[in-house]
Amino acid sequence: MSECTQNCDSCKESCSSGKGGKPQDMTAPLHQHSKVKKVIGVVSGKGGVGKSLITSTLAVMFNRKGYHTAVLDADITGPSIPKAFGITEKATGSDEGIYPVKTASGIDIMSVNLLLENETDPVIWRGPILAGTVKQFWTDVIWEDVDYLFVDMPPGTGDVVLTVFQSLPLDGIVIVTSPQELVSMIVAKAVKMAKMMSVPILGIVENMSFFECPDCGKRYYPFGESKLEETAKEYDLDILARLPIDPRNAQACDEGKIESVINDHINTAVEVIENKTK
Repeated sequence: MSECTQNCDSCKESCSSGKGGKPQDMTAPLHQHSKVKKVIGVVSGKGGVGKSLITSTLAVMFNRKGYHTAVLDADITGPSIPKAFGITEKATGSDEGIYPVKTASGIDIMSVNLLLENETDPVIWRGPILAGTVKQFWTDVIWEDVDYLFVDMPPGTGDVVLTVFQSLPLDGIVIVTSPQELVSMIVAKAVKMAKMMSVPILGIVENMSFFECPDCGKRYYPFGESKLEETAKEYDLDILARLPIDPRNAQACDEGKIESVINDHINTAVEVIENKTK
């Protein structure tokens, strides 16, 4: 690289420092036998808000609309996607690459739990190895004719999330949150990171928003009244869905039957994501 003149307007060099020229493209190459049309990241600023449930449900709902969907489980130390879909078989591979495991309805899944000898074996790896594994799930896995690839990210804004933002060609992210007061601060961190990385935010989903009595239909708010409108307005976010606390969802995940769940509360989110990524 020639000596930097600090004149960004006339600089044609590829520069990762941000002080001169164009930022370096760090997108990782997709496997030569793969074809992925849209990549959607599902993120949360903190754990325990149901991010994996939302990821699984979106993949199922888009699949029901006739799209070929897939899930890349980037939550390496806390993988739960295979359990939700009832997958017990292991991923296979050849000299060409790694093949994802298909669910009962044809959704392609790749997760570290599909590579471990026992699903309860802990993944005790440092950040760079975790991030590298996620990158390999993009470069080394053969994703065949996928319309929508949903990436289930770990909570927070650490190494793995940064790797996904930099290495995968994200068409947008969905932020998952819950009604607790402190979550607005956590959402702010996720929003600011996405904007810093120039990743489009498709909208926000509030999980565990309320509980609806199955007998009388009255709604209760165990975590207090939602602050979702204020948060969405402050950061100019679309509200994609408010999902209730529903024990049937937890039971379906525990039994590996997420594909059998009917969740009408997320229909609007599916429509908005579909329209924004056309």
